[in-house]
Amino acid sequence: MRKGIILASCSYLAWGLFPLYFKALSNVTPMEILAHRIIWSLPFLLLILASRSQWAWLGIVINRPTVLIGFIASAALLSVNWFIYVWAISNGRVIDGSLGYFINPIVNVLLGFILLRERLRALQWIAISLAGCGVGWLALLSGHMPWISLALAFSFGGYALLRKTAALGALEGLTLETLVLFPFVFVYLIYLAGHGESAFTTSLASGGSTPWLLMAAGPITAIPLLLFAAGARIIPMSTLGILQYMSPTIQLLIGVWVYHEPFSTHRLTGFMIIWSALALYSAEGLWRNYRTRSSRS
Repeated sequence: MRKGIILASCSYLAWGLFPLYFKALSNVTPMEILAHRIIWSLPFLLLILASRSQWAWLGIVINRPTVLIGFIASAALLSVNWFIYVWAISNGRVIDGSLGYFINPIVNVLLGFILLRERLRALQWIAISLAGCGVGWLALLSGHMPWISLALAFSFGGYALLRKTAALGALEGLTLETLVLFPFVFVYLIYLAGHGESAFTTSLASGGSTPWLLMAAGPITAIPLLLFAAGARIIPMSTLGILQYMSPTIQLLIGVWVYHEPFSTHRLTGFMIIWSALALYSAEGLWRNYRTRSSRS
């Protein structure tokens, strides 16, 4: 349990700092960044597998088609989440991105209730209702639903659920997801290069830093995901939701203090409602754990 908490915490800390990395690639389109994240992750992952001679999982994938289908679904959710997040950062929506990951713990709870038949207690339902009110307030304030935030929350919540119930370990699963996506993004990058639209090749010819930053996307992408997937298999989804507050908090602070995105009092009200929901849910869980330990002692 403690090992899972440490692994997941490290992944959330890394994700919280991601806006700084993607802002450094502001001259690259979000789709090309997504493609390079996948392209450079694969050799990094294969190198780790080769060093461990860890190939037995391929037999599981070949002999059990349902495993492959599950990872095709998780790969699709992961790519959607990555693209929306990179697009948000590139378009000055760091705060909207952070809101998505504040909402995500509540989404984890809902998915656990609907799909894993995890029972919810009265205060948990109140927390979910409060979060819904916060989202509704932000929608009323802006005149539309916070689609960036909701898309990030549900895509990553679905991904977390699939990985929690996956038949493969963290490293093998991420490698399979990357293999599934690799052919598509490889063709896309070849197309960009052939039409002179690739920021990678253009910058490589001019001696810029962009190619090296894009190549670094492999370990930068893979390491936090490996940490998260390993932690997610050990600890409950509710615990993952509590730990995840680290990432959006760091992102929010970066959006407000580093990139000076607008954060009005009215918008703060919506965030505070959602924070209240998260605080209520966390407090209820901590109190219940305390009561359980007390009854056993």
